[in-house]
Amino acid sequence: MKAWQHFKTINHHKMLVMKGCFRVGLYKQGLLHDLSKYTPTEFLVGCRYFQGNLSPNNVERKEKGYSSAWLHHKGRNKHHLEYWIDYGVEKKGITGMKMPLNYVVEMFIDRMSASKNYQKEKYTDHSALDYYENGKEYHILHEETRALLEKLLHMLAEQGEDATFQYIRHVLLKQKDYGTPYRPQS
Repeated sequence: MKAWQHFKTINHHKMLVMKGCFRVGLYKQGLLHDLSKYTPTEFLVGCRYFQGNLSPNNVERKEKGYSSAWLHHKGRNKHHLEYWIDYGVEKKGITGMKMPLNYVVEMFIDRMSASKNYQKEKYTDHSALDYYENGKEYHILHEETRALLEKLLHMLAEQGEDATFQYIRHVLLKQKDYGTPYRPQS
């Protein structure tokens, strides 16, 4: 039963991300999003630790002190900020590398879709921002990547999904770089 529930959950999440990616013109990324979740390394862990209201990776991490599924997943999916952690060139030690624009957009859509998937009817356009704010001090992100992700999360919370997706498709993805930082409305 847990296997079927987990399968339905990852399919639902994948479909939400795919629809979002299609809305902004990232068709290939929408189709290929999170395919590693169907590999035995990730899928079997997901079945074992399935809860329905949070990531099985968090449950595995709590039990074992690490998540084997997450370690596999983040190293294969470029829309995760953890994929872009490396030794710095200008900064010493581990640092966040600047993510390509299309992966930042996919990361934003992934976060929004995960919030929808786990919160179900409790989801609001503010949910993804709230989740991000709850753990942002622990994220190792390039400053420009952080600014763009926060810009999109604030836009979603303040202006809604349609306006944010319009901005991404018709403005942001037409740019060669991230653009100017977003300032939340006071």
